Amino acid sequence: MKIHVRYFASLRERMGRDSETLDLPGPVPVAEVWRRVGGGALPGSVLCAANQEYVGPDTLVAEGDEIAFFPPVTGG
Repeated sequence: MKIHVRYFASLRERMGRDSETLDLPGPVPVAEVWRRVGGGALPGSVLCAANQEYVGPDTLVAEGDEIAFFPPVTGG
C-alpha cells in the first residue's frame, strides 16, 4: 500500500525533506506513519491531515492517501 507523506514549515527542516512516498504493508494509524518516517513518538502538538482534512493520530490511512504533518501554529 503506497501513501504520500508531506511535511510543512519547521517539520520539513527537521525531517530534511518536504515529502516522500511510503510503501506500507496495510492500513496503519497516522501516528505509526510518523514513527515509520523516523519521527519517533508523535508529539501532541503536531497537527495531522489526511487528504487535506485534519485527523487524529488514530485515524487509519488507506492506499493512495496523502498524509501531512504540520507544526503547532501560533499567531499574534
